[in-house]
Amino acid sequence: QVQLVESGGGLVQAGGSLRLSCAASGRTFSINNMNWFRQAPGKGREFVAVIMWSGGMTSYAESVKGRFTISGDNAKNTVYLQMNSLKPEDTAVYYCNAGGYDSSLVPMEYWGQGTQVTVSS
Repeated sequence: QVQLVESGGGLVQAGGSLRLSCAASGRTFSINNMNWFRQAPGKGREFVAVIMWSGGMTSYAESVKGRFTISGDNAKNTVYLQMNSLKPEDTAVYYCNAGGYDSSLVPMEYWGQGTQVTVSS
């Protein structure tokens, strides 16, 4: 009932910047929060950042605090992740996530397809 489409991944040198976008469609009015996660090879999926759709409060993983910024545009149903001062250890597949409710008001979680971010040294 909610579809997430990501863009913006790619290859960048250490110290560079990328901006990821995640556009939501479907029952977008049911979304409570949107998140970014990442998963590096051989590691588990790691929380990166969250934004509450009502109020705009944000929170970040300690490893990215001060370098990454999450933001949203409610009119465009889109969330962004601005990544600055990128490090090789930021290399991972980045996933967009949305939390909300289905048509029966049952809490649901939705995931994008993932986009590869590679930071070279």
